[in-house]
Formats: sequence, structure tokens, C-alpha cells
Amino acid sequence: MNGGLCYAARVAKRQTKPKSKDRAGVGIHRPSLFYGRLDQSPHIKCGTNPRPAETTARPEKMRRKGKRRHMAQNASMEEFEALLNESLEMDTPDEGSVVKGKVIAIEAGQAIIDVGYKMEGRVELKEFANPGEAPDISVGDEVEVYLRSAENARGEAVISREMARREEAWDRLEKAYADDARVEGAIFGRVKGGFTVDLGGAVAFLPGSQVDVRPVRDAGPLMGLKQPFQILKMDRRRGNIVVSRRAILEESRAEQRAEVIGNLTEGQAVDGVVKNITEYGAFVDLGGVDGLLHVTDMAWRRVNHPSEILSIGETVKVQVIKINKETHRISLGMKQLQEDPWDLVAAKYPLESVHMGRVTNITDYGAFVELEPGVEGLVHVSEMSWTKKNVHPGKIVSTSQEVEVMVLEIDGAKRRVSLGLKQTMRNPWEVFAETHPEGTEVEGEVKNITEFGLFVGLDGDIDGMVHLSDLSWDERGEDAIQNYRKGDMVQAVVTEVDVEKERISLSVKALGGDKFAEAVGGVKRGSVITVQVTAIEDGGIEVEYEGMKSFIRRSDLSRDRAEQRPERFSVGDKVDVRVTNVDSKTRRLGLSIKAREIAEEKEAVQQYGSSDSGASLGDILGAALKNDND
Repeated sequence: MNGGLCYAARVAKRQTKPKSKDRAGVGIHRPSLFYGRLDQSPHIKCGTNPRPAETTARPEKMRRKGKRRHMAQNASMEEFEALLNESLEMDTPDEGSVVKGKVIAIEAGQAIIDVGYKMEGRVELKEFANPGEAPDISVGDEVEVYLRSAENARGEAVISREMARREEAWDRLEKAYADDARVEGAIFGRVKGGFTVDLGGAVAFLPGSQVDVRPVRDAGPLMGLKQPFQILKMDRRRGNIVVSRRAILEESRAEQRAEVIGNLTEGQAVDGVVKNITEYGAFVDLGGVDGLLHVTDMAWRRVNHPSEILSIGETVKVQVIKINKETHRISLGMKQLQEDPWDLVAAKYPLESVHMGRVTNITDYGAFVELEPGVEGLVHVSEMSWTKKNVHPGKIVSTSQEVEVMVLEIDGAKRRVSLGLKQTMRNPWEVFAETHPEGTEVEGEVKNITEFGLFVGLDGDIDGMVHLSDLSWDERGEDAIQNYRKGDMVQAVVTEVDVEKERISLSVKALGGDKFAEAVGGVKRGSVITVQVTAIEDGGIEVEYEGMKSFIRRSDLSRDRAEQRPERFSVGDKVDVRVTNVDSKTRRLGLSIKAREIAEEKEAVQQYGSSDSGASLGDILGAALKNDND
């Protein structure tokens, strides 16, 4: 390559040639060995003998011949020196830069490229091919390549077409990114989380969420297709580029939406195609812009899911309900194009009228019953059954069941109808009151036992209560209730029926009659009765009257304090006593011998005289006794 130069010229050229650039593109130069023209070097001159001329002695002829030869050599040296200086002054390409070259041959899958400056290099043909295409290169083509190294071990330049395209692409993409301009590229591969895009030499990442405005299940039709992208982020130092296809589509879509929305007006009826169905409604394409058809605006009747009346791809007629100019959101409706059934509800369903309906929905607070398509009423849980108070509505009715209901209230403004289920049946308490008047004996199962009584199941799925005080005549209620168990069958007597409060009072002890009432039926306060002593105690005596036990206290045993001794009586003695009290609740008679004696004394005094007339109490009592004996 440099065979025409002498050794000194070759050394000079190598020493003055700048070293390749570093990664930052800054050239690093070594100090030159020569600081001027070659003939001015104090060390070496081309074409001269390094030995001094005065060390040799030559004849004159030889000197003249040598002088002519020396002059010829000086002339050729001047020409060479000019060429060398021109070569040294010419700028050679820096390593790490993009240079132009010419394809001089294609062999073994490589293109041999002459980049000038007597440098040649080889490039793989695949570097000249776009993704998915064959290499487009032929001999004589001028191309740009990246000079990685001026010379390798074989004396060839190390060049790359791909790196040149990358550098060129990065310059172009940086400018587009700064100008917020679109770039053209082709999707050529799939990676985790997205795709790879060739932007004309630079590879970018396309996230899966940025492929389209909606999720793309099959990206096959997009592969290898030239299309515009928007650069979202780029970092040249790290070699990262993130692009978006969705941004381009949204921009085009926004323009199209603005145009379509400008032609729509609220209340306008238009045709659309159902594009997507969700739980809350359906999206309808109106020709470039989507509108939401909410499930509540599909029909006047209850629609549990939009798929009940719509299917994807179906053409429907809808009415534009509302347009939001700022967000470009459109609300649509189908039922608005139909007759409103609520206009005739008041006339068709008067209050307290009974109608058949279908249960459409069951909640914790009641059940919705459809009277006709578009007209539904609520049967509140409190209006479902006379007897089942704390039961979930689902245990009384079931979905799609046909039931008979009564119209209780209509609110046309709020579009509400209150219905009743139990009102279509007779009140079981009224029926029981008619069929079981007070005093009637009934039989039922013990449903529940509480601290205040028993609950007994009766006809009509209703319960009656037996209070503790109505369990036994002889035992306390707390003791008597221990004799009963849940599930026992008991007999009782109806003592009271309160229809309004839905209460039925029962009595078990009234089954055999009221012995106390029978025993003291003719006994009143102040009456004198004869009792039999059954027990003697320190505090008094226990007596019995017609099977009813009573107790006479010590202080009531006699008027005379000295006679108030219980031991003067014996078990079995019969004693006349005066009734001082009749207590039906405690079922006790208040008895007193002392009260009888005082009453008899008063009666004798009134009948036979007084002590003021001069007669003594003994005379009066003696006369009374004599009269009794007579």
C-alpha cells in the first residue's frame, strides 16, 4: 500500500497519523517525531548517505558524475516530498465515525467495501436487509458504514453497516423525539411484556398496553407492517427507546370522535352496532365513536344482565340521552324509544286491588314482583307473612314464582309500588278468635320455653302463651315450669285473644276449674264459717275450709290475750271464724277468731242493751246466751 515511500516517509506518516477516537468521539494524538518539512529534519534525509561525505575521497570525474546524480535525486525527492505532505495534510477518517464507501465485490455472504484512504473492509450481507426482507445490495452501490477500527490483524478495516444505520437512526429519532413527531417502523419480534420494533436501524420496545386502544389477542397481522409510532421515552446512552402505537390511534380516534360528536344532538335517534357487553351495560359504535348504553336504560323492565336482550355485533336503534363535550362521553338509551308503562299504572292498579305477579328479585328486605314488563313493586319483608316475622324472604318465596299480591301504595313520582303478600290471606288471629272464643280448650306443642312462660303452637301457624301464673294452682310458676319440655303436648284453655296485638293468652291450671273460686263462691268478707284445725304451730294454727288451707295467726286466736294460746286447740277441732279477707291472687282466706268474738259482742250489745243503761257486759252476754239456748 505504501511501497513507493522510503522508510523515513513511512515512519513519518505513521507518526503523524492521529490515533482512533475513543468512545466519546475525541481523537487522541501521539506527539509527532517531525515538526516541519521532511527535508528540514535534523535527523534523516531521504536519498542521502548517512555517512559524512568528507570521509571518502573520490576523483573529480566521479564527483561531477555524483553531483549530477545528486541533483536528479533532489528533484525526485522534491516531488515525493510534495506528495507526502499532501498525504499528511489529508484528513483520514476517525475510528468510531460513519464513512461512505463503495461496494467493490460480494463474496462468501459478505460485501467488500472500499471506504477510501486505501482501506477496505467486509460486512455481512444480512446487515443490509430489513426485518423479514432479503438483502438489497449490489456491486457499485454506495453505502454508509461505521468505522470501528482502521486496521485489524489482516490489515483490513473493521466496518459495520448495522451500526451505521443505528447511528443514523438515533440522530433522526432524537430529532423526531424533540419535535414530538411520528416515526415509522415495523414490529418484527415478541418479547416479555411487549414487542420489538425496527425504526430504520434502531430497535425500540413496544409495551403490550401500547399496541392498541383495546387489548390485542393476536398481533400476527401487525407483524412486519410499516406503520407510524410515537416515541414515549428514549435514552441514547443506555440504548433504550419506548414507542407507542396506541397514541397514534387515540389521536386519530379523537379527531374522528370530535367529528362524529359534532354531528350528534341530545334526543337524536341513531343506529349503532354493539361492540362490547359488560355487567353494567353495553358499548355501541355510532360510526367511529362509542356510546354507553347502561343496563337500566335498555328496557323499562328489570334486566339482570345486558346479554339477556343484546348480543355483540347486533345493530340496535338508540337515543342519545346525554353528550359530554369535554370528555366526549355519550350516554345512550333504548327504553326511551318505547312507551312508558308507568303512565297507566295508577289506572290499571288501584289501591287494595289484587293481581298476579312474578318474583324477579329477592333481597334481605323483601322481594320484587313484576306486575307487567316495566312495572315492578316491592313486597317488604314485613308484608310477606302474618306469622313468619324474622325469616329471610327467600324462605317464603322463590325467584320466578307466580304470587298473588295486593296493591298497598303507588308513588308515581318515584316510580314505586308497594305490594303486600299477606293481605291476600285472612288474618290468622281473626280466624282463631272466631273459631276459639274464650274458655275453649285447645291442644298444642310446646314450641319454646322462656323465663316468663310457655309458647304453645296452635292452628293457623300461630302461637299462644301460657304465663307462669297460669301453670298451676298449687305450685309457684317458677317451679311448675320445670315440669315441661320443648316438644311436649299440652292442653290449655283460651283466656284472651288480642287480634290487634296478635296475642293469645292460655291457661293450663284453668283446665280443671278454679277450686278456690268454687270453694269461696258464697263466702264474703265478714262471713262466719266453720273450719277444721289441721296443724298447730307456735305462731298460730293451720285450718282448712272446703279443701282450701288458711292460717290463723296467734294474735287472732282470741280477743282475750290470755286465751291467745295455740296449744288450747287440737288437730281436728272445729272452730267458727270470721272471714277478714278474700285474696283471689294468692288464693288465700283471711280468718280470725278474735274478729268473730268482737263482732258477736257488738251485735249483743246492740240487741240486748248497752253498758250505759246500767247493765253489765256479763248480764248482756248472759241474756244473749240464754236467748240462743231458748
